[in-house]
Amino acid sequence: MRTELVNGRVLTAAGLRDDVSVVIEDGCIVAVGPFGDAGDADIHDLEGQTLVPGFIDTQVNGGGGGLFNDDPSPDTIARIGRAHRRFGTTGFLPTLLSDDLEVIDRAIDAVDAAIAQGVPGVLGIHIEGPFLNARRKGIHDVSKFRVLEDEGIERLTRLKSGRTLITLAPEMTSPEMISRLTAAGAIVSAGHTDADYATTRAALSAGVTGFTHLFNAMSGLQNRAPGVVGAALEDQDAFCGLIVDGHHVDPVMLKLALRCRPVDRFMLVSDAMPSVGSDQDHFYLQGRRITVKDGTCRDVNGVLAGSDLDMSAALRNAIGLLDLDLASASTMASTAPAAFLGMSAKRGRIEVGQAADLVLLDAQLAVSDTWIAGQRLD
Repeated sequence: MRTELVNGRVLTAAGLRDDVSVVIEDGCIVAVGPFGDAGDADIHDLEGQTLVPGFIDTQVNGGGGGLFNDDPSPDTIARIGRAHRRFGTTGFLPTLLSDDLEVIDRAIDAVDAAIAQGVPGVLGIHIEGPFLNARRKGIHDVSKFRVLEDEGIERLTRLKSGRTLITLAPEMTSPEMISRLTAAGAIVSAGHTDADYATTRAALSAGVTGFTHLFNAMSGLQNRAPGVVGAALEDQDAFCGLIVDGHHVDPVMLKLALRCRPVDRFMLVSDAMPSVGSDQDHFYLQGRRITVKDGTCRDVNGVLAGSDLDMSAALRNAIGLLDLDLASASTMASTAPAAFLGMSAKRGRIEVGQAADLVLLDAQLAVSDTWIAGQRLD
């Protein structure tokens, strides 16, 4: 049965349009055009609200009270997905912070199982560490850090379905190892790194295509030492994840970054923790108490531990704090991460042939409805 979404403002490649409907069939968008062209269809009235592509979040540690590191299982992935779907996330990568190799194995198996079971929204896995630099550890547990060896290549890239994103510090490995990871199908991002400019450029040439939470946990931009941030801002092709919560990075810095490179090479990420979609005021990360207060998650020393951010709030912050329009913010929330993951053919836009992963926003840009593969939020 076809479903025709009518009476909405639809964000298309040509901008916002109020003269088209969107027709869904078998989980895909089959028409974007004048109302009534779909023939026999179930009509769904959008009541004048705004329809945008579903949000794709490449960095989701937890949600709904669940933390992937605590219990890397299909049930935890489904729990996280349900929590974030309420905030417009229709595609996500469950993210594992630095942990033992056995836990990484369980996490990969869990994602494979979740995809096989049809858990809505899961697109793969993000393995953030443990191949990181202790000088830029952030909230990661240094005792879990290790050197990337030959055994790790096969171990990290054995996911059967979906995408594998690996965050590593380029200076803790070699361009050859990065090339081997990408040749095996992994997407490699630089993060938690103290690399200098030259090392970062070499990593980009070897296959790094992303920067994990730009500005955070990486060598900064200095007058005679451009560092990782300088290399990222100079490069016009790699994708930069941004945590736009008003806490991780000053909005002025983010505005300056946006002037350096195309908007479609920036991605909104939540870096979300279990508090998103729950009423928790604290949780535990690898034995450490993390307090949730005033929109942040911090350990006893005040170190930021992921975020209490969801993607709909990130979208609103991109507009309110960074002076972006809805189309640009939507590009960062949907189109850019789809391209980063190599999924542009099926996700990230409202066009014929795309998956019917959609988000309906009210006048305040809060989420009022979502569809994943044409199925509405239940």
